[in-house]
Amino acid sequence: VQLQASGGGLVQAGGSLRLSCAASGVTFSRSALGWFRQAPGKEREFVAGFGRSGGRTYYANSVEGRFTISKDNAKNTMDLRMGSLKPEDTAVYYCAASNSVILSSLRDPRFYAYWGQGTLVTVSS
Repeated sequence: VQLQASGGGLVQAGGSLRLSCAASGVTFSRSALGWFRQAPGKEREFVAGFGRSGGRTYYANSVEGRFTISKDNAKNTMDLRMGSLKPEDTAVYYCAASNSVILSSLRDPRFYAYWGQGTLVTVSS
């Protein structure tokens, strides 16, 4: 299984950015998928994701209404559209997949077996 995250960069506060994740060796339609982020000195945290059942999306409170997650099961790709970015959104963003995580653990990075390499998002004030 391989996941490849891309799209990070430097953006001013209030700006937008789109992250993409391309995967192989995992079936998106049957997997839980998530975007996580890790800021310097902080633990990795859930940003947005899909449960294994498919279409419903889940967001962290801190990004609700500003970020949108989407996926294309046929292409095994997942996007995270980020808007109204804030300096506190600065982090390395990771995409992740799991064949076994249950809904109650969707936000816990410990339950994801497969990870992309991360892409850095820097939001300047």
